[in-house]
Amino acid sequence: MAKHKSKPDFSKPKKTESSQIPENEINFDNQFQEEDEQLETSEEIAQYKSEVKTAGYDTSKYYINLPLVVIAGRPNVGKSTLFNRFMHRRLAIVDPTPGVTRDPVEANAFIAGKPVRLVDTGGYKLDRDLKSRESEMDELVVEKTLATIKEADKIVLLLEAGKITGEDEEFIHLLRPYWKKLVVAVNKCEGGKGEDVAWNYLQYGFNDLLFISADHGDHITDLANKITENLDFSSVEEGEKPEQPIRIAILGKPNTGKSTLSNRLTHTEKSIVSDYAGTTRDVVEGKFSYAGKNFEIMDTAGIRRKKKVHENVEYYSVNRAIKTLDKCDVVFLMIDAQEGLADQDKKICSLAYERGRGIIFVLNKWDTQEQSRKTLRSTVDYIKTMFGHMNWAPILPLSALHGEGIKDLLNKAIELYSQLTRKIETSALNKALADWLFHYPPPASKAIHFKIRYMTQTSSNPVSFRIFCTSPDNVPESYVTYLKNSIRKDLGFDQIPVELNMKPSRKKWENRFNTDSES
Repeated sequence: MAKHKSKPDFSKPKKTESSQIPENEINFDNQFQEEDEQLETSEEIAQYKSEVKTAGYDTSKYYINLPLVVIAGRPNVGKSTLFNRFMHRRLAIVDPTPGVTRDPVEANAFIAGKPVRLVDTGGYKLDRDLKSRESEMDELVVEKTLATIKEADKIVLLLEAGKITGEDEEFIHLLRPYWKKLVVAVNKCEGGKGEDVAWNYLQYGFNDLLFISADHGDHITDLANKITENLDFSSVEEGEKPEQPIRIAILGKPNTGKSTLSNRLTHTEKSIVSDYAGTTRDVVEGKFSYAGKNFEIMDTAGIRRKKKVHENVEYYSVNRAIKTLDKCDVVFLMIDAQEGLADQDKKICSLAYERGRGIIFVLNKWDTQEQSRKTLRSTVDYIKTMFGHMNWAPILPLSALHGEGIKDLLNKAIELYSQLTRKIETSALNKALADWLFHYPPPASKAIHFKIRYMTQTSSNPVSFRIFCTSPDNVPESYVTYLKNSIRKDLGFDQIPVELNMKPSRKKWENRFNTDSES
């Protein structure tokens, strides 16, 4: 592996002076605030819940055997906007750049009050430069879109008010075998704009057209009713909500094999795989089970250095990838064994560390390296040297392409999740604390004097502890490190981040229940 002389930076990212994010620059602190936010007012959400209740369902319940509804069309007609409209929040990236959505984005939704599985597909793109890598990507997107359409119970063909394009005509032709499943909507007709021209779509034999505005919400109710009309909900039933899955985020720089691993784990081809850097844009989610545990995998866009990001789409993709750190339990940080570590790996690792996530360094493409213990040992030692503050994090070799090392990786993820969710009783903590203080008493002098009273666990996943003591500012950092290492070693948190905070207290642990709680 190629060696880098620079040391890892685990300090918090520096904040920009201005509240404005510079154009085409990724701000790792202030993530894109509009992502995943609610699109509607509380009154509109209440109305939506009431609509679901009227239909005989409940938004708080979990339903299974849902009919599949697929949104399809050429690029930039508003498919992702419509998807987000039905989801009542932003899940798919919306940008005027054609071809933003590549991998299908799917989620459970209530349409006209009824539960469905909703899928936003990539656009059907006809106008391509056949010699370019982008053309290769477009072909993969089309294949993925058509495969999704074949499984659909209802297809929403989204067209755009205006001139009919060759892409529209060819895509309509491809949909002929699924004619009975089609619901045709013409988008961007806010306030009746473009409807006179949009009627020309009837020449293709459609029985009906709906004129909508996904952005403004015009006639969305009519479209929702049309979608659910004749859909079979007889098999839908309330299911037992699955146990909270172990949520895995696959992160790393582009082209390290993230999508290959995601597909391997889910036994699907949800994520498009190509050696074309930047293939994945949206976060592609999948589910699978292993060893009696449910997993949720999040395949993210490759994160490049800020100065190499030149497109708005990539800006959104990267911010969305970073946002998965707020949702996941364990991070698989993918490292290309052929190329070695990059500065960006340190930044990703730092962000995951700050959030208290379990982290596994995944040495992908290990099948391309010399298969010897010495090679692996030297690589592991190098990574531990580069990430000195995180020498507790597991490092595992893997070949996502050939499936080698998958079981070891998942077993390790289960082990980390067990540590992340572990809770220690206060009485057991303080017995351990007394033992640590006995073996290594706090340093004392005229200048440095403090008494450690007691300890509590304040949270799990992320794991955090608090020690109450007199004069916490006098506790040397070296002694805090000793206590933190003792927590790792003796309490079973040896492979995850642990936060330890010192708080002032004048009360002994034994007496704290007999007096008023501290402010």
